[in-house]
Amino acid sequence: MHGVLPSRKTSHPPPYAAARGYATFFPNVTDYNFGESPRSWALVPGLRHALAVYPHTPYFFALSPHALIMNPSIDLRAHILDKKKLETLMLKDKPVVPPDSVIKTFGNLQGDRVDLILTQDGEGLCQGSFILRRGDWAKFFLETWFDPLYRSYNFQKAEGHALEHIVQWHPTILAKLALIPQRLLNSYSVDIASRGGKDVMYKDGEFVVRLVGCELDQNRDCEKEMETYYEKWKHGVEKKT
Repeated sequence: MHGVLPSRKTSHPPPYAAARGYATFFPNVTDYNFGESPRSWALVPGLRHALAVYPHTPYFFALSPHALIMNPSIDLRAHILDKKKLETLMLKDKPVVPPDSVIKTFGNLQGDRVDLILTQDGEGLCQGSFILRRGDWAKFFLETWFDPLYRSYNFQKAEGHALEHIVQWHPTILAKLALIPQRLLNSYSVDIASRGGKDVMYKDGEFVVRLVGCELDQNRDCEKEMETYYEKWKHGVEKKT
């Protein structure tokens, strides 16, 4: 397992990764050429870069730079990736884009056939915290997602809307997708009604807290919000040592 964390220069979450035998990869946005597209698109070539740097790694966990792993006792293999466990978590026959997309997740997909694990909130798919399995399909998926045509569309949510587009209209991508409950991988720090409100806000003991949208809101300070959760994380670790 390797963590891919775009442009986050910090010592966290490497302690979690080190404890689990994972490695981390911090891609630099300036290393990639995506023309006039928003910087958030760097996620995709960053993942491709990670696959090239670590050619023998089976799974990659992509995490937003505005997120923290809060519970270091959780092992992703047991928490999500185990075939039988994943099959109990998968949201089957679920509209890909809420609330009523006619395109739904497959109802008969087996856990060992899944190559992409995502969550969704009240607005759509969430690319801020997800898991990708290495293979030819992963290369195809990332090449499709980063297609210059989609980057030229100027989607309102850039790579987020492009992801929703390809998942809905490319059956070969939908066929490898598992949606799981959001709070297993992507709890939020704030109450945003359109994205799930209090139902998806972080609670003590959950795996990840994501400061969703903090970089887009002039009334929020990502660094201050991060510090609050970092201190909580540090306090929790110190209590266990």
